[in-house]
Amino acid sequence: MTSINTNTSAMTALQSLQSINNSLEDTQGRISTGYRVAEAQDNAAYWSIATTMRSDNQAMSAVVDSLGIGAATVDAAYTGLNAAKDVLSEIKAKLTTATSDGVDKGKVQEEITALQEQLKTMSDSASFSGQNWLSNTDSTTTKQIVSSISRDAAGTLGVGAIDVDIDSYRLYSADAGILDKTIDIDQFDGTLGSATVETTGIDFAAADDKISFTVSQNGDAARTVEITQDTLAAAGLSDTTIRSNADLKSVYEQALSDAGIDGVDVAIASDGSLSFSSLESFTVTNAATAGASTIAVADMGLVTTDTTATATGTFSTSVEDIDITSAGSAEVQAYIKVVDEALSQVTTAAASIGAVQNRIDLQQDFVSKLMDTVSEGVGSLVDADMTEESTRLKALQTQQQLGVQALSIANSSSQSLLSLFR
Repeated sequence: MTSINTNTSAMTALQSLQSINNSLEDTQGRISTGYRVAEAQDNAAYWSIATTMRSDNQAMSAVVDSLGIGAATVDAAYTGLNAAKDVLSEIKAKLTTATSDGVDKGKVQEEITALQEQLKTMSDSASFSGQNWLSNTDSTTTKQIVSSISRDAAGTLGVGAIDVDIDSYRLYSADAGILDKTIDIDQFDGTLGSATVETTGIDFAAADDKISFTVSQNGDAARTVEITQDTLAAAGLSDTTIRSNADLKSVYEQALSDAGIDGVDVAIASDGSLSFSSLESFTVTNAATAGASTIAVADMGLVTTDTTATATGTFSTSVEDIDITSAGSAEVQAYIKVVDEALSQVTTAAASIGAVQNRIDLQQDFVSKLMDTVSEGVGSLVDADMTEESTRLKALQTQQQLGVQALSIANSSSQSLLSLFR
C-alpha cells in the first residue's frame, strides 16, 4: 500500500542514515583523540585500568627524579671518599719519608698539616642539595632514596626505598668518623732471655763464628737473621768482641736490618733481659750457634724455644691528631699504621658506596623500562588503531553518501503519485 501520510521507506532510510552518522562521529572522535577508550562510557573497565596505570606512571616519573637526586648525592660522597683516599696515601708517603735519617720532621709536619686541613675541606664540601654524608651535619645514620612504587592485588600502593647506612662513610663525626676517631694500634713484645755480655763479653774470634735465628712477621714466611764478624763490623764495633749491652743492641739492630726486617725494636734491660717489640705480631724461632768459638745462644740473650710476641699495649691516635715534630722512629712507624688503617676504612667505605651507585644505576634503568612497559600496556587497552579507524572512516563516509541518496529517493517516491491525478 502506498500512503502519503506514512513514508516507510523514508523512515527506514533516515534511521539508517542516523546510525551511520553516529558511527561516523565515534570514528572521527577516535581519530582526533587517538583513543579507542577516551571516556569511562567507552569501556568502564579499560578506562579504570588505564587511569590508574597512568597515575602510577606519573608517580614513577617522580621516582626517577628521586633516583637522580640520590645518584648525585651518592656521587658527591664517593668523590669525597676517593679524594680522601688519595690524600691519605700522600700523608702515608710523607710519614715514610720522615723515617729516614736526617729528615727535618718539622718541615714534613707542615706538609702533613696542610694535607690534614685539605681532608677536612674535602669532607665539608662533598655535599649535594644540602646533604653531606661525609661530615656529621645531623644525627641521622641511615638515608633513604625512593626507588620504586608497587601495587598489590588489593590495589594498595607501596613505596620502596634504598636504605643507605652512611655512618660508616663519615670522615668526621664528633670524634667518631674515620679521620677524627681514635685508632688503636697493637704493640707486640717478645721477651727472650738474659744476655751475659756485661760480665763476660762475647768474642766472635773465629771467622766462621755465627749466631742465627729466624723472625716471622704477621704470619709471613720467616727470614733468617745472622750475626757474624761482618755484622759486628757493620754495627761499628772496633773489633770482634761485644763488650756491652749497647754494643749488643747495635749488633742486633744491624743483623735485623741486614735480613730486611723492619719495624722490630731491640731493647736490653740493665739486668741483660733481651726483648724485641714491634707494631706487628712476630715470632722468633730456630736460635742456633755455629763456628769454632762455640758461642752460646744464651749468652746472646736468645733461647732455643720459639718465642711468640704478645700484644702488651696499644698506640692510640687519630689521623687529624698526627704530629711528628718531635716523634721518635717507633712513633712515626705507629703513625704510618694509623694512616694505613684509616686508608683501609676509607677504601672499604668507597667500595660500599660504589655498590650503592651500581644499584641506583640498575634501578634507574629498570624504572625507565617499566614506565615504557606500562605505557605500552595502557596503549594496548585504550589506543585506537589508526589504520583501522581511517579505513572505517572512509567506509562510513561512503555509506553516509549512499544513505543521503537513499533518503532522497525515498522522499521523492510520494511525488510520483501526482502523475496519477493528471
